[in-house]
Order: sequence, then C-alpha cells, then structure tokens
Amino acid sequence: MAPLTDETAGGPAPLDVAAIKADFPLISERQERGHPIVFLDSAASSQKPRQVLDAMTTYYERHNANVHRGAYQLAEEATDGLEGAREKVAGFVGAASSRELIFTRNATEAVNLVAQTWGRQHLHAGDAVVLSLLEHHSNIVPWQIMAQQNGFEIRWIGLTDDGQLDLSNLDQLLDGAKLLAVSAASNVLGTLTPVRLLADAAHGAGAKVLIDACQYVPHHSCDVSALGADWIAFSAHKLCGPTGIGALWGREEILEEMPPFLGGGSMILNVTVDGFTPAALPQKFEAGTPAIAEAVGFGAAVDYLLGIGMDRILAHEQALTAYAFRQLTERYSDDLRILGSAEPGRRCGIATFVYKDVHPHDLSQVLDERGVCVRAGHHCAKPLMKSLGVAAAARASWYLYNDRSDIDALVDAIGAADALFDW
Repeated sequence: MAPLTDETAGGPAPLDVAAIKADFPLISERQERGHPIVFLDSAASSQKPRQVLDAMTTYYERHNANVHRGAYQLAEEATDGLEGAREKVAGFVGAASSRELIFTRNATEAVNLVAQTWGRQHLHAGDAVVLSLLEHHSNIVPWQIMAQQNGFEIRWIGLTDDGQLDLSNLDQLLDGAKLLAVSAASNVLGTLTPVRLLADAAHGAGAKVLIDACQYVPHHSCDVSALGADWIAFSAHKLCGPTGIGALWGREEILEEMPPFLGGGSMILNVTVDGFTPAALPQKFEAGTPAIAEAVGFGAAVDYLLGIGMDRILAHEQALTAYAFRQLTERYSDDLRILGSAEPGRRCGIATFVYKDVHPHDLSQVLDERGVCVRAGHHCAKPLMKSLGVAAAARASWYLYNDRSDIDALVDAIGAADALFDW
C-alpha cells in the first residue's frame, strides 16, 4: 500500500473532532498543570464519551437487577440490556449469531478461555502452536502455560527489517501445527498483519486460527467471516467502552465442542450429585453474575462508533498518522527513531519511538508536564522489544478524538526535553 497523505478528497467525510472532543469529559474539561489534556495513549485504553457513561448510569439508576433468572420487570429489563448489548457487539464484528459472542473480562481472559478449553483438549506433546514476535504477552503467556502443562512446541514467525511479519518460511512453521495465534495489529509497531492470508495458510495446513484483534476492532470495520479466523479476542476499553469487559467471538460449531471454562452459576442447564449439563451458548462460558452495566456500556460504545462511521474514523486516523510521521521526522530527523515501518499506510495510529538517549520514562514525564499523555516501557511485548534491540520505548497512539493540534503538542513537548537534559 502506498503511503497515505493527510488528504481525504474523494474519501469519507472528515470528522468534526472539536464536536467529538466535547463528548469526552476528561479531554474537554480537565487540565493538567495548566495545560489541556492531550491524550495519546488510546492503544492502552481509550477515553469514554458521555454517551457510554450515561448509559451505564441509567442502567444502575433505573434497571439494576440480576439477569436471566428473575421473573420480575427489573430482571427482565436488565436481561434485555445485557442481551441487547451482546447483539450490538456481535453485529459490530459481523458475527452470524449472538450465540457466537462470549462476554469475558477482557481480551486476555478470552485468549485464556481458548487455551484452557480447546487448547487443553487438543494440544499435546508432538503438536505445535505458531505465534509471532509481534504478540502482546496476552497472546504469548497463555500458550506458554499450556505448553508447560501439555508439552507441545511453540514456533515463532519472525520479522522483516521494517517490522512486517517474515512469511518466507510460513509453510514450514505451519507444518504439523494445530494453532496459529497472531495479532491483527501490533500494539507496539502498529503493523497491520495479513490476517486472511495467514488464516487461509493455517487452515490449509489443518490448524485453527485465533486473532488478537484488540488494536484492530476499534479502528476498522470488522467482518469475522472476511478475516477467516476461528476465534477473535478484543476488549471494550480500547473502543470507547468501559474496563472490565471484553469479548471472544468464535465459530459456533467450535464453541459447541469446547468444554466450559469456569464452573458455577449461570453456565449450567442442570446439576445433580453425579455431574452437570452445561447451558447452551453463550451462557456455557459465562459463569456467575456478568458485568451487566459494563455490557450496557460496551453496547453504547458500539452505537457511538457506528454513529460516527468506522470508515470515517479509519480515514481520520490514517491521515493523522501520516501527519504525525511527517512532523516527527522533519522536526527531529536523526534524533528520533520510530520503530517499525516508515510507511504510515502499513500501520495503525501508533508511533513507538526512542529519542536520543533519553530514557522513555523520563521523556514521558517531561511530556506529562505539558499535559501530553504517552505510554513508556516494554508495552507488554518483551520478545518483540528484545528482537528490536530496545529495552524500552515511548509510544504515542491516537484515536477519533485526536487532531493535528494534539500531534503538534506532542512534537513541541518532545523538544522540551532538550532544555532538561545535558547532552
């Protein structure tokens, strides 16, 4: 794909970012040390619009009750809120049925659910799981835990010099593998991976496919059938929704065959002294009282994003990425190194970088003095950072509520580090 410019002629209508910012109280109302908040850490967790906050408050004030089992009006309203949100989230990712959409605490739990159910059943000594060096720890450690217990092999897809997946030996890596688990977009490099190509290759080799879509679903129109995966995992808090809830989408026939993950109330059809019968999907995987208000907020976040338009959001972020790369490279030239591809069109709205020999934590503190919020550290991706020869880096990430003024604030704040450090 050719590098994208910040022009949107012929494309989706541009966003009214000023109006969008007004929907987010923390951004529009709070200041830090006399500076407005410039929030550039949405890859870690996005801000929440009033529409989401109001939906959750309304649930607690007017509909609060436990779900599914109550025969009174409030319980029916709470159940409708939960299941209505499930329908919205399932539709957001193109699921064939809401039965395929499992609410989890987060994407991490979603990956662990697959590892501890399907993985425990199907992965044994002599088998292999294929991961990539781009992966977040959430899509590494669950498989390492299961490998220690069941004795299977983990193989790794390496990277090219520009941060893309090195697929030169993909057939060899998939030979005899039972699972490919890979991110759709890197939380460090922003790399967009060729998910459908990977899924087709894995299925051709007889392997199942799990996609970590945390950095993909909030920014792209998502159709799980087009992705070709067997499961995708994502979180609400990265797409303007609340923390404490995420989702696992899976093919219904595969979910039907998987054993329950957690045992207890809600996930059973019947219990006797001799055993139990699990409930039908999706309750089979949702033991205990669910995060009802959070589900309502999840659904409200989906409504909010769809009301703006995912195509418009993506076009805005791509234009902002091109602008950010241009400003950072022109201003700082050889002093600032952006990790990954130099082409904004090959990545999502993330710029992870090192600046001179300033430690990223020190740099983030300098930026914070000006109200600019960025992430610093290894970004829960230590194997990737080691492969890049970098112990830590700063990461700026933007979303629909960011504009050029936020990028300008970032670029200016980086320069302020020169006044504080002795070169």
